Amino acid sequence: MKVNSVNLVISAVRRSQYPTDEKPEFLLVGRSNVGKSSFINTIIHRKNYARTSATPGKTQTINFYLVNDEFYLVDAPGYGYAALNKAKQKKFGLMMEDYLKNRPNLKQVFMLVDFRHKPTSDDIMMYNFLKYYKLPVTIVATKIDKVGITLHQRQRSAILDELELVVGDDFVLFSSVTKEGSEEISEKVSRTI
Repeated sequence: MKVNSVNLVISAVRRSQYPTDEKPEFLLVGRSNVGKSSFINTIIHRKNYARTSATPGKTQTINFYLVNDEFYLVDAPGYGYAALNKAKQKKFGLMMEDYLKNRPNLKQVFMLVDFRHKPTSDDIMMYNFLKYYKLPVTIVATKIDKVGITLHQRQRSAILDELELVVGDDFVLFSSVTKEGSEEISEKVSRTI
């Protein structure tokens, strides 16, 4: 997929701020520091468009990136960051639930998990949450360049065993360093829009 233009249209905190042009949307979810910004930058072929942060839990809004004036990459706040107080965690939960229930143009969810670790209870809860809303999900295992190739099959099995993927959901190995998996993600987006 050739990316000619990218525009951060809105950083929203409520439904009234969401774009109304009904273009296809691809939601990105994942724990804080799982690599969502690096994922976005790799997919849109830009170095530092989506800002990465050393501070977990920094993103508190739903960010709508319009790509090629055709579709949105929708970056949700990272979940599972313990330092967020209960009120903020609840606000995040309500914001996500409202988005998932009320976006008919949401076509696909890319759920990012860290390939180096087994999915956390938050990851499992998020996957089950997405399945409750019957959304198509692609699990994107990030940071695969940090795991030796001989351990890939073991890590893959550990993740798939924990998440119990539903038939029809996909699993993609991804690295923002080597760009592995980016073509697969781009093709999935192109087929869907």
